[in-house]
Amino acid sequence: MTAFHWLLVILVFHFIHGIGTWRFYELSGYKRWQAFVPVYNMAIFMKIINRPTWWIVLLYIPIINLLMIPVIWLELLQNFGKTERKEAWITVLTLGLYLAYLNYTNPGVHITDRSLIKKTAAGDTLSSVVFAVIVATLVHTYAIQPFVIPTASLEKSLLIGDFLFVSKFHYGARTPMTPIAAPMVHDTIPLIKTKSYLSWPQLPYFRFPGFEDIQRNDIVVFNWPADTVYKFFDRSGRSVVKPIDKKSNYVKRCVGLPGDSLQILHGDIYINGKLNVLPERAKPQFFYTLVAKGDSCDPLLDEYDLRHETMFSFNIRKDLWENPQVQKYFSENHFTLQEFARDSSNVAVCGQIDQETFNKLNMQLNEKAIGVNLTQEKYEKLKADTRVESVKRFEFPGGNSVFPQVAKLNWSVDNFGTLFIPKAGSTVPLNENTYPIYKKAIRVYEGQDLKHVGGQFYIGDKAVTSYTFQKNYYWMMGDNRHNSEDSRYWGFVPDDHIVGKPVFIWFSLDWNTPKWSERIRWDRLFTTVSGDGQPQSYFQWFLLALVGYFVGNYFWNKRKNSKA
Repeated sequence: MTAFHWLLVILVFHFIHGIGTWRFYELSGYKRWQAFVPVYNMAIFMKIINRPTWWIVLLYIPIINLLMIPVIWLELLQNFGKTERKEAWITVLTLGLYLAYLNYTNPGVHITDRSLIKKTAAGDTLSSVVFAVIVATLVHTYAIQPFVIPTASLEKSLLIGDFLFVSKFHYGARTPMTPIAAPMVHDTIPLIKTKSYLSWPQLPYFRFPGFEDIQRNDIVVFNWPADTVYKFFDRSGRSVVKPIDKKSNYVKRCVGLPGDSLQILHGDIYINGKLNVLPERAKPQFFYTLVAKGDSCDPLLDEYDLRHETMFSFNIRKDLWENPQVQKYFSENHFTLQEFARDSSNVAVCGQIDQETFNKLNMQLNEKAIGVNLTQEKYEKLKADTRVESVKRFEFPGGNSVFPQVAKLNWSVDNFGTLFIPKAGSTVPLNENTYPIYKKAIRVYEGQDLKHVGGQFYIGDKAVTSYTFQKNYYWMMGDNRHNSEDSRYWGFVPDDHIVGKPVFIWFSLDWNTPKWSERIRWDRLFTTVSGDGQPQSYFQWFLLALVGYFVGNYFWNKRKNSKA
């Protein structure tokens, strides 16, 4: 829906409000016409129910207004002597239509001096809970949102089980595009596991001014542009088309900004021809083939705190490995196997393969070698270890598994591009080479009717040879380079998908530790996500401040009571 459509909706809403409440206005000493004037009628309404004028603001904030409207309905009932619980339920369940019924039958008598103090403990508690939810929803939507790291794509920079506070105001808070939704949940209501929103209507995209722009190498939370999965961790089930703000939340590092030229060579990122230097806190990881001098790698696994990742090492007969048909089979099925050693009868390979092919080719696990995920620091230590025969970075072969899924480009997660990241106002030529890269951005994110017919490109019915972008786009990648579903697979992130900036780790749990008492990562509690140097926990200072607050509050109350 456009801004004009929403203005029309607001006008219709106020007109319906006037039709259903004009008599309440008259009985309160106001004019009938005052019930129909947008915004002004709400100012009068607040006087009728004896509530502050600033409540009007809450009525025009998406999602917050869903909580506020039933509140003012019930306030109106009580101001006209309708205090029975039955009438309150009827009003809410009929979406306010009961008020219109009363308006034309028996509105009651306006109580000008109604006490705003709840007469029962239950009523007082309910009122407190409602406003607590309203305040929490405001903070969650426009200021700070809690977030949990669900996957290993940013390890070791951020860990699975890190509980973050994500700032909405750093890059500018985005108003909800899906106005009819449950507060403080994303796309699913917990426990009942059902959709938390209505896909229609949709508000136009709007973002408040932020304190800063996204900087290169910032860690950013955003809505996954390619999201069509019904459940985040279940990719085998039904798909669903989601509104932008209800797509799954991803967290990655922004390595490419609008207008940048990006290339990846042997796993290293180059921006505008220069090697991208990550901040000190970033700890990029890659898959390596680790070969031990002994019979097993198990001692190394324990000492260096390593674990088997999604890669394994195999032995395959030399004649099978060199058979063109077998190589073709590997390629067509996107198996990523890489040779690292051979002898007279076998070839030792490392990579990813399914169980059926493993059995079919009579392959065997290689006990001397494993696939591991290493930071540069651990790589250097293993390389210097006398028990290690070799440790070599795995490099994925090219093909069509990565964006833009064009086989002739032969791009891979390790060797990718060169690629221009669109910037608002920048123009790219449209030809056979650029079309696969930018077609989704132009069609889906920019909403243009782009067609490719007989070697010619059309937007609508107009033939074009170039396109000028309306939005800014970003390139997001995980630090866990061989275990991250990121822009290398699904492309650009439009600016309207940006959610916020992670600023603080307030809690962290290691789910792989069996003992609950040992699961808390104490050194990560109350640490900042960004900044110079290595992360430092401020948990002890938080505890001191908390103790200081309670001690100070105790003596303050004691002094106040003694004076009383």
